[in-house]
Amino acid sequence: MGLKPWLWLSPSLAHKISPAALNSLTLFSKARRTPPQWRSWDWRGLHFPNRLGLAGGVDKDAQNVEAWWALGAGFLEVGTITPKPQPGNPPPVVDRNVSKEALWNRLGFPSHGVKKVKQRLLKLKRPFAAPVFANIGKNAATSLDDADGDYIELLRELEGTVDGFVINISSPNTKGLRELLKPDRLRAFLTPILEARPKSGAPVLLKLSPDLEDNELAAVLDISIDLNIDGWVLTNTSQGLREGLDFPVDGGVSGRPLTSRSLELLKRTVALLGPRRENRAVISVGGVMSAEDVAARLAAGADLVQVYSALIFEGPYFFRKVGKEAARWQ
Repeated sequence: MGLKPWLWLSPSLAHKISPAALNSLTLFSKARRTPPQWRSWDWRGLHFPNRLGLAGGVDKDAQNVEAWWALGAGFLEVGTITPKPQPGNPPPVVDRNVSKEALWNRLGFPSHGVKKVKQRLLKLKRPFAAPVFANIGKNAATSLDDADGDYIELLRELEGTVDGFVINISSPNTKGLRELLKPDRLRAFLTPILEARPKSGAPVLLKLSPDLEDNELAAVLDISIDLNIDGWVLTNTSQGLREGLDFPVDGGVSGRPLTSRSLELLKRTVALLGPRRENRAVISVGGVMSAEDVAARLAAGADLVQVYSALIFEGPYFFRKVGKEAARWQ
């Protein structure tokens, strides 16, 4: 397994110092290498050098984009970005169970705010080494009735600085947010946002919860297709899955406990979409902990795969490790 010194640190300390540590890690290496090419994919004018990317929630404020490219990510999802800066929830907000490869968080969209994140994105060398998507969310103080305004503001503010957008209404850590994902509210929420989609044609995707019932999933897909969504990211963290884990009842669980549920939801989504999928992207995330897991998601119909918890338990070289394994895939 090798030494994993970052696991010797408390979860909160590791979380706090990781942005600076990542940039230091790649600063003096053969750095700025481009991501490895394996099963490259072209979609909506974007070129993905490989199918494995960084999930939203890791690089919340776009502080490590070049480092992730150097480490081998085929695409990135930065954020969640909110219109105004906000601290997120009070601690404790992160925990882990190493033996079960389980991660818990209730961060609640801590964000430097869109203006500061935009400044960082504008400083990046172009063309990008791999696509960058912005995961966008509402401020905690914004009411659910006014939430669409926050997302529209973010689309307009970030247009031209990122390659696509992920609408995040599936986090369990912002009070009431998942109410917007319910079928009886989703259409009214999504309609004005998708009407304000970027003129550049940058795709807009919707991130789904793993806790959706089958009938809810079907309704969400129907509504979002009807409104011409460009794709889906599934899944976010779960409010369940706590068996054998000493985690608080609030917040979300990810990592190995989420593997089977996320894979199940992927298969169900692919089946429900059928020919309606057309040129829409399906991105699978949640419990992807090994190269075998990546292969399983692609085999189940995912166009792209993302990781978060695997980087905690396996380390930042996970992308390159998977790339070496992928070279042997048919």
